[in-house]
Order: sequence, then C-alpha cells, then structure tokens
Amino acid sequence: MAQQVQTVIVGGGIVGCSLLYCLAKLGLSDILLLEKNELTSGSTWHAAGNTTFFGHYSSITKLYVNSVKTYLEAQEETGQSISFHDAGSIRIANDAAELESYRRLEADYEKLGIDYEVVSPQKIQELHPLLQTKGIVGAAHTPTDGHLDAAGATQAVAKAARQRGAEIRRQDPVIKLEQLVDGWLVHTNGGTIHAQQVVLANSFWTKELAAPLGLNIPVFAVKHHAVITDKLTELAALDFEVPTIRDSYGQYNMRQEGMGLLGAVYEPDPQFWALDGVPPNFNQELFAPEMDRLEVDFERVIERVPAFGEAGIKRIVNGPICYTPDALPLLGPVESHPGLWLATGFCVGIGTGGGSADFLANWMVNGQAPYDLPIVYPSRFSNSLALQDCLDRITEIYRRGYRSSEAVGAV
Repeated sequence: MAQQVQTVIVGGGIVGCSLLYCLAKLGLSDILLLEKNELTSGSTWHAAGNTTFFGHYSSITKLYVNSVKTYLEAQEETGQSISFHDAGSIRIANDAAELESYRRLEADYEKLGIDYEVVSPQKIQELHPLLQTKGIVGAAHTPTDGHLDAAGATQAVAKAARQRGAEIRRQDPVIKLEQLVDGWLVHTNGGTIHAQQVVLANSFWTKELAAPLGLNIPVFAVKHHAVITDKLTELAALDFEVPTIRDSYGQYNMRQEGMGLLGAVYEPDPQFWALDGVPPNFNQELFAPEMDRLEVDFERVIERVPAFGEAGIKRIVNGPICYTPDALPLLGPVESHPGLWLATGFCVGIGTGGGSADFLANWMVNGQAPYDLPIVYPSRFSNSLALQDCLDRITEIYRRGYRSSEAVGAV
C-alpha cells in the first residue's frame, strides 16, 4: 500500500530543504522530502555560499533578504551553524551609467529597510584595500550581506524542518511521477507514495523527471569555475574581513575565504553539460579544471586584485550550476498539471533559495502568492520552447555577467 502524505518535495539541496522548513513553519507536518543521494549532493555542496541584498528588482531583493533571514532563523532554532559572514558586498560601477543605475535604487532600499549606499572610489579602497580602483567610478555597498556555509545552511533548515515534524528520506531516488484524479503517485526505489502535491526542487534533474509527463522544463547545467587561493599576508594583516566584490570588468565575483580569496568568473563561452541527461551515478562530483580557456578572464581579475594572481592556488572548483533561459528560477505551479509545483532552475541557489522557499510555501498553503512576482512563474515559458533557443539565451545572459541591470542571474 502506498504511503499517504500531503506534500512530497523532490530534491535535498538548499531549495528543497528550505521549502520543507518553510512549510513546516506554516504548520504542515505531513510532508516528505526525497533525496536520491545525500543532502546537498547536486550543486549546493560546492556552492560558494554568496549572499547579496543587491538586485535591480525590489521583488527579487525580497528573495535575497528573506533567504538570509530563513537561514538565520533555522540556525537559531537548531544550534546548527550556518557560518554567516556579514562582511558586506560592493558592486563596482565602471562608468557613469552603472553608477547612476545604482543611485536610482536608493529609494527602493530605504523602503525595504536595507542598509545601502553608493560609495566613492576612496571609500571602496577603505573597504577593500586589495582592490585597485583605477577606472572605477564608484560602487553600490550593501554592508550587512556577505556569505555563508552552503552545506551548513542546508543542514540547519533540514534539522529545523525535522524538529517541526517533517520527514526526510535520503538515498531514495524518484523513478517516476504518475498523475491521478486525486493527487500524485511518486514511485521511488523505496516504495510508492500517494501525495496531494509534489514539488520538483531537484535542479538540473527536473527536466528528466518531468519529461514523461509531456513537460519541457527549460533547466540546463552549465560548468562554472571558481579558484581558491592560498593564504595572503595582505589579508592576514587586516583586522576585518573584506567585502565581496562583484565587477562587470572581467565579469567576476570575489570574496574572502579564510585568509585567502575565492574568485569566480562568468566567461564569454559557457560550457553546457549533460544535455543528453545527467549520468545516473552523478553525485558530488566536479569536472577537471579548464583554466587554459579562462586565462584572459582571470587576467582581468588579477588586474583589479593583483594579490589574487600572486597567491598560490589552493583549489579549483569546476562544477555544474543550473540555468534557465533568463537566469531566474521556476517558482510556482505547473498550470497544466494540478498539484505539481516547481522550485527549480536556481543559478543563485544560496542567495535566493531560502526566500524563494518562503514565497512558495506561503503560496502553497494560502492558495495565492504572498506578492506578485511574475518574472519567476513557470508559465512565462512555453512548453514548446526549442532547445537551441534555450541554450542561446542562457549563453547570452551568462556571458553578460554583471553588466547592466539585466544581469539578474549573476551573484
């Protein structure tokens, strides 16, 4: 006989576990999360853990802010540390147009109650002494965001959900979804579950699981590089942690990692992975580094932060992250399949996962979204969207990186 539950969440990364927690906070206990491997096994485990309060759309900014809030609440409830570093962030303006776009956001941030200011090159130098400010005209500074431990945050929300009565089942992959008149059958290696609602929060696996239902979910895996340096004496000499940098010159982000630096680039020729399907045994794996093709990109990073190039390399991370054609998540109901929800397509999983979970949980429990956010609704994409069109659009937005207000996917 099939196990009976109200809601099944498929996927044990930061998004799925946060959703389990947020549903539990709203009073649901008859909820089950299924993870095919271990929690964080998709892309969460190798995520840099960057958080930001910067966004050109105030609605997206709410997702950023509520993400950190969600993780901190889980930490408070459970005692599980998320290692949040509130060192702040600076988003570099390389010309007058960028700077003006940052100034236009000041009123929005004041309404949201978020510390935000547009700062001069002189102030930038004080905030981040290792950054060369030649060619920089200013920056947007959000002093209370920063970065956290992605795995720690996931374990915190998972533990908090369990404490509220939710169930997590690891090492139990979903084999098939079957729609019924009165809900869904979720077939797994461990048995069959009858659920009223199913949420697909399984990142780049969503496409494969939904395809037999006649759904063309536009989520794709892109290889993404990050470099972690050895210890830098310049950082060790400071009595504070430098803020995260986001910079359209070189299309990179960089933050402090211990007494070293962690830098990642959005290269002009992104490499897709697993277009024919994710290998069945893929689990917490990385790809071989491909630094030769990124040499020009990292040269610009080093130009801005010379110490990054002078330090030895401690580790290179080349792992898959999930993208949609507009670099925004798919968050909401699948209108053609009642009871099926999406929480997938996150290229900014840590930065928006907790806030997105809070948004979706309120929608599922209360019957309507807590506020209007059409830019993330799954219905924005046609089921007939062609593969090459998806890949072309992802390539364009990935290579755009931090350039202009349209760069909503780069954090």
